Amino acid sequence: MRAMGRTSRGVLGIRLDSEQAVISMLIPKPDGKVLTVSENGFGKRTLITEYATKGRGGKGMIAMQCSERNGPLIGAVQVFDGDEIMMISNQGTLVRTRVDEVSLSGRNTQGVRVIRVKTDEHVIGVERIQEPEVVVLEQDESTPDASGQAASDQDGSNQDGSNQDDLSPGDKGQDIEGATE
Repeated sequence: MRAMGRTSRGVLGIRLDSEQAVISMLIPKPDGKVLTVSENGFGKRTLITEYATKGRGGKGMIAMQCSERNGPLIGAVQVFDGDEIMMISNQGTLVRTRVDEVSLSGRNTQGVRVIRVKTDEHVIGVERIQEPEVVVLEQDESTPDASGQAASDQDGSNQDGSNQDDLSPGDKGQDIEGATE
């Protein structure tokens, strides 16, 4: 797609019938899978490779068989092995589950139940949970720790080489009982 000016109208990405709507857009990554969830709580994982690359202005392809059992499709997210997802219903029911528990199925199938909803309840959203990455930094001996003290100072030695334990209470900055000035 070429770059356009601010006032341009853009280009047609997909041709939709009157009862269709775009519910999600994904940027495929290697080893990713598409997790689709329907209004009645059914879902499935499908390999990204099962979705052929299409040019702009196409009609798209079936991601999940929508039936009376499934209801309409409400969301699609890209997931990876070991990820977790969270789904929410219109009545506030929130379910967190591992994507590995959702069956890996073909593109043109109905899926399996991923959340149980009541008769008057339906799923309204699904999202992949992204846990923050924990980075462990190695502490340099001259780098201050959380207390502001350098790692080499933590053994109780002072800058002049003397040991803090060798000092009298007054030298440590503590009050000496009965001392007068």
